[in-house]
Amino acid sequence: QVQLVESGGGSVQAGGSLRLSCTASGTTASRYCMGWFRQAPGKEREGVAAIYQGSGTTYYADSVKGRFTISQDNAKSTLYLQMNNLKPEESAMYYCAAGYAYAGGDHCRSPGFMDYWGKGTLVTISA
Repeated sequence: QVQLVESGGGSVQAGGSLRLSCTASGTTASRYCMGWFRQAPGKEREGVAAIYQGSGTTYYADSVKGRFTISQDNAKSTLYLQMNNLKPEESAMYYCAAGYAYAGGDHCRSPGFMDYWGKGTLVTISA
């Protein structure tokens, strides 16, 4: 069983930055996708960024490439999402998730692929 706890959300102005953290406990072996997802009210949950732990390969939604960076600190069992140049339309609940996978790929960004979820951290961006 894997437990995930997000932190770092808050309110910023457009163009600002935030860094989200996700601390994992339980087993997260190398064959896991770890990802960040977001869901705004009335919208579907979408995969923002993901990393395959075995290789460290990262995957990003086109809308965040060049602005968001996903990283991991294995010693601290922590996943990060650095978000720069934030836009008001990116206001949402941001979730950390983990899913077992034999290999990496863009499926790591698919909500349906994930096995474990955190409770989320709220990000609000004002214009």
